[in-house]
Amino acid sequence: MTKIITDTVEERETLLEFPCDFPLKIVGEAQVEFMQVVQDIVMRHAPDFNQDTITQKVSSGGKYVSLTCTINATTKPQLDDLYRELSAHPMVRMVL
Repeated sequence: MTKIITDTVEERETLLEFPCDFPLKIVGEAQVEFMQVVQDIVMRHAPDFNQDTITQKVSSGGKYVSLTCTINATTKPQLDDLYRELSAHPMVRMVL
């Protein structure tokens, strides 16, 4: 009996099942415009993102802030592009 392989390349590259809720944690220096920069980038890649769902946590010393944005991820390339753009921005220190 011959087995038919039906997985696409994308399915083999991730264990996620799309679409799914996907939380991103973005860390940067606590600057007034940081949240707006992050929102703008996230909205480019996930236009249905609800900005009201962002949670924010400031570090104990007040120098850094982490924003958690949960998006409706539809594909792995969408997530890859979003991670790349966030990581490349000079205000962003880390994306998890």
